[in-house]
Amino acid sequence: MARKKSKKKSAGIDKNFGRGHTEIKMQLSGNSSLIETPPATLVDLRRGDAAILDRIDLPGDDARRLMELGFLPGTRITAGFSAPGGDPRVFQVDGSEIALRRETAKRLQVTIERLKRDRTPRA
Repeated sequence: MARKKSKKKSAGIDKNFGRGHTEIKMQLSGNSSLIETPPATLVDLRRGDAAILDRIDLPGDDARRLMELGFLPGTRITAGFSAPGGDPRVFQVDGSEIALRRETAKRLQVTIERLKRDRTPRA
């Protein structure tokens, strides 16, 4: 009785392994920009920084009160002084200076304005 030689799969390296995987790696590295970063809030502003208010994430009555004070989506807000310890902090809104506690300020999402620096050489 003749025995058939069975092909044993070696436990070595699969020569087909590399094929197609390059494409997947490129795809993964291309999607790395999709990682979400938390939105900026008023807490992220330094003194003198300006931002545009995008969203107020507070209960109705609190949000309504801030809107009455001038905190409306699309409004420009400038960070001012803060009390010792950083809480509360003063923000300039619509010509007024309004102090907000840190807990409230971190619930107001903003887009921070980036200043365009003058790149002309100085004499």
